Amino acid sequence: MILSIHPAAKLQGKIRVPGDKSISHRAVMLGALANGTTEITGFLKGQDCLSTIRCFRALGVPITVTERLVTVKGCGLNGLVEPENVLNVGNSGTTMRLIAGILSGQPFTTVLTGDASIRERPMGRVTRPLREMGAVILGRDRGNLAPLVIQGGNLRAFTYQSPVASAQVKSALLLAGLFADGWTEVTEPAISRNHTELMLKSFGADIITDEKNTSVKGRSVLTGQKVVVGGDISSAAFFIVAGLIVPNSRIIIEQVGLNPTRDGVIEALTAMGAKIRITDVKTIAGELLGTIEAETSELSGTVIGGDIIPRLIDEIPILAVAALFARGKTEIRDAAELKVKESNRIMAMAEGLAQLGAKVEELPDGLRIYGGCPLRGNVCQSHHDHRIAMALAMAGLRAEGETRIMDADSISVSFPQFQETIDSLRGCVVDGH
Repeated sequence: MILSIHPAAKLQGKIRVPGDKSISHRAVMLGALANGTTEITGFLKGQDCLSTIRCFRALGVPITVTERLVTVKGCGLNGLVEPENVLNVGNSGTTMRLIAGILSGQPFTTVLTGDASIRERPMGRVTRPLREMGAVILGRDRGNLAPLVIQGGNLRAFTYQSPVASAQVKSALLLAGLFADGWTEVTEPAISRNHTELMLKSFGADIITDEKNTSVKGRSVLTGQKVVVGGDISSAAFFIVAGLIVPNSRIIIEQVGLNPTRDGVIEALTAMGAKIRITDVKTIAGELLGTIEAETSELSGTVIGGDIIPRLIDEIPILAVAALFARGKTEIRDAAELKVKESNRIMAMAEGLAQLGAKVEELPDGLRIYGGCPLRGNVCQSHHDHRIAMALAMAGLRAEGETRIMDADSISVSFPQFQETIDSLRGCVVDGH
């Protein structure tokens, strides 16, 4: 699909964004391992989360999906069954890495694969420590690349010092730790998102979190819960930035997740001078939710790096767009992790923004962006990456003429109603071909 974007005179209105992708994945996974029924409202019905549902159905978990509710009838820690076929995670790295932890605790063999992008993304950061716990894992490039063959069972609890601040690595090991006797502990160099820890606690697991250290006790009994999934702040970020950079704009986004391990984008934009207000804050099942209001702002360049990066890693593409409309220079550092996402996002954003006329320099671990260059509509490549496609779309709202984004069907991974949401805010035209 080609996404065609025309400049916007203004964007105004009240919207909601799809449910949090990270929480949606984890609710299905823990619901599958729990005793009893888990009911999930606000579930993101994007392709990645639907891949998680398909995988757990293949593992014998009854899951029903209606317009408003996803119901998971848990099988308990020992209730999964050997799948009859290969499990295909599609484009979902979260599914691949987290389910690898769960399958490492199962007394059967599973084969995991995904699309072309997944088969090139590094899995060794998960497979190596899972092998240390006792799982037998084979794969391409000595187990660093999918397809993966996992022979689970007989896991040993252990302590792991992770070289990267990665919620996926941490979560995979904590989930594997549920199937080992004793306490499994993971220590990170910086704090990464903590949705797994919060949800494990709400489902009844014995879990201890202290700054960068998290421990879970094996054989914890999980009990099905009612889970309310707030709006994904990663999806909201596109419209927050749109509200800041498009003239005469004011956008209100309701019921957005405000987990402190995920709100780095708000902190970074506020440091740039963004007019952002947060109201109606409440806590549901340990997760903060609130309403975010963004209006047209005069932004200033800044440096984004260090410990804040794990808290905004998925929002860097749209932060790069915000930097185009800031006075001066913005540098994004310490973000080499972007090279192994759905695409090489450092390269993809540098290329895409340059095609629109921006002055951008690609750095080994980030980007250097010079604000104030007028943008011109052009044909841009999304590299089949949903966040690249949406970030370039928002830049197109401020470009002269038409911006055409190739392979934009990838947006359905996380934001199936993206076009309709822009339409609802008026002042712009969006066409899909």
